Amino acid sequence: MKMIQAIIRPSKVEEVKNALDEAGYTSLTSIEIKGRGRQKGITQIWRGEEYQVDMLPKVKVELVVPDDKEDEVVEIIRKAAYTGNIGDGKIFVLPVEKTIRIRTGETDDKAL
Repeated sequence: MKMIQAIIRPSKVEEVKNALDEAGYTSLTSIEIKGRGRQKGITQIWRGEEYQVDMLPKVKVELVVPDDKEDEVVEIIRKAAYTGNIGDGKIFVLPVEKTIRIRTGETDDKAL
């Protein structure tokens, strides 16, 4: 099994969620976070004064999928989160050793 973590723009959460849902991946977790990448934030102007915002709002979306679904899910997220601009985000894929459904005790793929 693989855990897929995607750090995306808040404006793209619904598109990513809907694309995953349409493909049959309904279970996911999302967390509002702040972060920065290579651009190290942005410069904004407020009341005529420039100021630097170096931690931008992002959303982390996480889901666990069987090994053979990893590439499909990564591509769904990548396409749905894409704007073509700096700050579109990153996708990370991590191994998952075990999954247990608390309610039933089912494990691994049956627990997904």
